[in-house]
Amino acid sequence: MTPGHDRLRPLRRAAARLGETARRRLPLARRTPRLATLVEWAARIGYGARGFVYLSAGALTLLAATDRIGAAVGTGGAAGWLAEQPFGRLWLVLLGLGLWAFVGWRVLQAVFDADHEGTDLKGWATRAGQALSGLFYGVLAAGVFEYLDEAGEATSAAADRAESVAENQEKAAMLLGLPFGGALLATAGLVVLAVGIGNIVRAFRDDFDAALACPEAFCRPASILARTGYAARGFAYLPLGVFVVLAGLHARAGEVTSTAGALAALEAQPGGSWILGLTAAGLMAFGAFAFVEARWRRIRAPRELG
Repeated sequence: MTPGHDRLRPLRRAAARLGETARRRLPLARRTPRLATLVEWAARIGYGARGFVYLSAGALTLLAATDRIGAAVGTGGAAGWLAEQPFGRLWLVLLGLGLWAFVGWRVLQAVFDADHEGTDLKGWATRAGQALSGLFYGVLAAGVFEYLDEAGEATSAAADRAESVAENQEKAAMLLGLPFGGALLATAGLVVLAVGIGNIVRAFRDDFDAALACPEAFCRPASILARTGYAARGFAYLPLGVFVVLAGLHARAGEVTSTAGALAALEAQPGGSWILGLTAAGLMAFGAFAFVEARWRRIRAPRELG
């Protein structure tokens, strides 16, 4: 047992004791499934929410690539589209709760090592990536609930994209105001590039079948979905990372954009519509694979949760 693992053991045991105490003292808690079962349900709901976000974002981006709608959207565009549908507030609440469930699962993976990645260098790198993923989906979930105040209002995709870009530029300006702000912003851009490259590497390196408990005939095409989806998601991060790095090097917050803005800039290049269409199809594949994970992924709650 490594020292890093030993330091986390008291936290895991405290969580387990809290659950057992609740089951003994609260009648309602005694009638509920065990905490490990609830964790599995929450994780599967979370994967489903992630699938909806990427499947919708990919479909809307594909419509933009074929000039059916005005401009490409990022992952936040799925929430904006959902807000315009009948019962938009209800769907937003369900989506937001699903994403928060996924954030909770990412916490268990990163902090409690739910996937048993270990505490060697590779294990910590994987868990750090899961922590960053949890942070991203936490921001996305918070953004979904922000749409509750705007549900039913008539807003265009261009207006949503402009607002997202303005928010990102405001954050970049705050960062540039700090000592060595340009270097910090460029480093943030390098992190985005690293995340994109990491997704592309995963598309070719990871054994996605190993994490699934599904029939072999079904897992094989699911693995193809995963590789296509991770490659496309990684590619979608690259233009945004380049914009952020350049903004840091030039010390100009106005050069920062959003994922949707980066995709729109990509579409404006020669052959951009084709590239954007392929990226959109890949994002849809990533969303479809998330639904596969919601059904068949091996969810292993931390042992201490029982």
